[in-house]
Amino acid sequence: MPSLVDHQSNKFIKILLIGNAMSGKTGSLTSLVKAGYRLRILDLDNKLDVLKYFVQHICPEKAGSVEYRTIRDKYKSTPGGPMIDGKPKAWIDAVKMCDRWKYDDVDLGPPSEWDTDCILVIDSLSRLCDAAYDFHESIMPVGKKGEYDGRAVYGNAQDAVEKFLDMLTSDAMAVNVIVTAHITFQEQPDGTTKGFPQGVGQKLSPKIAQRFPSAVLFETKHDKRQIRTTSTPLIDLANPAPFAMAPTLPIETGLADFFATLRDPPKNVVHLKRRI
Repeated sequence: MPSLVDHQSNKFIKILLIGNAMSGKTGSLTSLVKAGYRLRILDLDNKLDVLKYFVQHICPEKAGSVEYRTIRDKYKSTPGGPMIDGKPKAWIDAVKMCDRWKYDDVDLGPPSEWDTDCILVIDSLSRLCDAAYDFHESIMPVGKKGEYDGRAVYGNAQDAVEKFLDMLTSDAMAVNVIVTAHITFQEQPDGTTKGFPQGVGQKLSPKIAQRFPSAVLFETKHDKRQIRTTSTPLIDLANPAPFAMAPTLPIETGLADFFATLRDPPKNVVHLKRRI
């Protein structure tokens, strides 16, 4: 019979990083690289520049411990405006990478079989949701006049992303997971406003954080960036160890501090011979 001491949370952390654009979410991953973790980043934002320069400045000897794949649908210019060039495939490619990290001459196997010092990073959920919408729009049946059911596109994309998050946060996905997300604000039935991770449409956003045992907020206070671990009046957060975790953490070391509070530090550091 399993006991709490055997729970998978003792090995793996599943955390949602919430913040406005340019709030420091991607750059903050540097502290985990410095701490000895191996990052494998599903890059949908194409904004790893800051992580590259931070790692090169702070811990250049560990740059090889970051593996990434940038996945974006290609666009082309047309008389009717920019359009996706060909069939949207970013969503399918992203899902496949989370089943097996394989492309070109790289094959790192299934993320669910990586060791406890690896972290699967989805950067960002916002762009992943865009990719899901574009894919489901492309397969929606179209009428004779080119019309289609837009509500069904949103519904199908929302269901797909919801199942994807269920997969990432399930105990079968035995790996550390970090998902970055932007903030969207919604008016509630009582007239108040709440902030949620940005999803596909408004219905998905309130459901996203429900999947994660940990959710932190990137904010700026007195011109200084920090990572908040306790809820605010606008945004609900999750911290599995409030008795041990500081309410705010410095952005320079915050993610490494968060991980160190919940689990043992990395033991075996094997650097990948890859670019960052």
